[in-house]
Amino acid sequence: MLKFKKLLLIIFFTVSCQSSGQLKLEGSINNALEEASAAETIPQSPLIWTIEDAGNDNNLYGLNTSGKIVKQIAVLNASNIDWEDLTSDEQGNLYIGDFGNNNEKRKHFRILKINHKDLSKKVTNADIIEFTLPKKQDSKDFEAFFLFEDSFYIFSKETKKFIVLKVPNSPGKHEATIITDFNLDGKDNKITSADISDDGKSIVLLNHDKLWKITGFEKDDFFSGNIEELGFDHNSQKEGICFKNSSQVYITDERNGVEGGNIYSFKLN
Repeated sequence: MLKFKKLLLIIFFTVSCQSSGQLKLEGSINNALEEASAAETIPQSPLIWTIEDAGNDNNLYGLNTSGKIVKQIAVLNASNIDWEDLTSDEQGNLYIGDFGNNNEKRKHFRILKINHKDLSKKVTNADIIEFTLPKKQDSKDFEAFFLFEDSFYIFSKETKKFIVLKVPNSPGKHEATIITDFNLDGKDNKITSADISDDGKSIVLLNHDKLWKITGFEKDDFFSGNIEELGFDHNSQKEGICFKNSSQVYITDERNGVEGGNIYSFKLN
């Protein structure tokens, strides 16, 4: 009966998405993954890469668009303290953002680099980039980042005003720089994932029921550009976003009972 109800829910949601022109259901993520907390694509792979967050295995997963696990890679030298997001570089290296901090007591954060040559293997060791916050900055929770001009830009998860950190893409220990703080219009604006397009001209920031598309910015003064809020007409625990192409993104949400645990696509234009 439970499987039948889930099937009805998927059918209903698929039809409603197609008629509204909003989220399009691409597939249901394998049941082994309860908390797909990120999404990333790279040119050298047809897969959508994802991870799970705190309390789960230290594995990197490659999914096809139907949600089937095609690749599973164990990261041997780095436990999953609280993995939250993925980004990548032009060479196809993947980076895991180990910077979740729900109780806001964490002082040391990490970014794990997975070499693109290891994406065909079953195990790997990551290069580790460590960072701390500026000395006078209170600890924050972070769930979203992307790589731009060889620096990571990391967004704190806030109801209102959030901060953006800058950390160099270089192994070793660093003190992050705060480049800005900003307050997006409206309510319930916690940023759960982020991505930047391959040409570096468009940014997407994800929330449970919407995203923000940012264009026309100068260098890393991101919020000097045009900020457009795009609603989904659908609310779930959406935790992963990445560009499918210049006009579409993939989005993943975490499973909650019979809801969620899916891969969606969404048109930005």
